[in-house]
Amino acid sequence: MQSPEAQISPLAYVSPDAKIGAGTVVEPFAFIEGNVTIGANAWIGPHAIIHRNTTIGNSCKVFSGAVVGAVPQDLKFDGESSTVEIGDRTVIRECVTINRGTADRMVTKVGSDCLLMAYCHLAHDVAIGNHVIIANSGNIAGHVTIEDWAIIEGMVGVQQFVTIGQHAFVAGGSMVRKNIPPFIKAAREPLSFIGVNSIGLRRRGFDNDQIINIEDIYRTLYVQNTNLSQALRIAQTELPQSSEKETILSFIQASDKGIIRGPF
Repeated sequence: MQSPEAQISPLAYVSPDAKIGAGTVVEPFAFIEGNVTIGANAWIGPHAIIHRNTTIGNSCKVFSGAVVGAVPQDLKFDGESSTVEIGDRTVIRECVTINRGTADRMVTKVGSDCLLMAYCHLAHDVAIGNHVIIANSGNIAGHVTIEDWAIIEGMVGVQQFVTIGQHAFVAGGSMVRKNIPPFIKAAREPLSFIGVNSIGLRRRGFDNDQIINIEDIYRTLYVQNTNLSQALRIAQTELPQSSEKETILSFIQASDKGIIRGPF
C-alpha cells in the first residue's frame, strides 16, 4: 500500500504489498519487494534494492546500488523469517549492503541519525545504535554491536561478536578483534588504546570535569596497572562515582571477548 502522497517513478518496481509513506520519493529503477515498510519523507535512489522483511524509518536516504535486507551469507541461515530495521534520518550511501538476521537475534538493526558511507557491509544480526558513522568500506561481521555515537573510519574490519562502546573512535584501516570500551580512541596494529576521545566528547556536550574523570579511569585501567582485574578493583573503590565510571566498568566486566590492549 503506497501513500497517495508518495512520489514513485513509473520506472521503479514497488510490490503492491510494500508500504510507502507520505512524501517518500522512489526513483527510477529502484526495486522494492513485498513486506517492506518505508516511512514518510524518505528517498530511495535509482537502482537501490530493498528486499522483503525490511523496515526503514522516516526521512532516510538510500543511495544507488545499496542492497538492504538480502538473506544472510551465514551458512547456518535456514530460511528463518528474520528482518532488517532502520531508524529515522539514517543515510545509506552507494553500494552499502545490509543483511537480515539469523536465528541468533532474528534482526539486523541500525538506529536513527546514522551515516553508512559507500561500500559498507553489515552482516547478519548486527546491532548499530544511534548517531553512528561508519566510513567507506567498513566491514562489520555478524553479531557485532556498535553503541551510540561511535565513529568507525574507513577500511575497518570488525570481527564477529565484537562490541564497540559508545563514543568510541576507531582509526582507519584497523582490524578489530576484541571489544573497544566506551569513550576512547583505538588505533595501531594490534589495535590499542591511544587515549580518550576528548574532542568528540566535547562536541557532544561533555564538560571538562566529565572528560577528566574518564581520563582518570582509563589511566588507572591502562597505564598505571598491568593487571586488569586489579585495575578494575582500584577504579571501583578509589575513583569517584559517576555515570561514566559505571558505563566503563560495566562494559569491561561484561566483555567475554576481552578488550583491546593498552598503549604499551
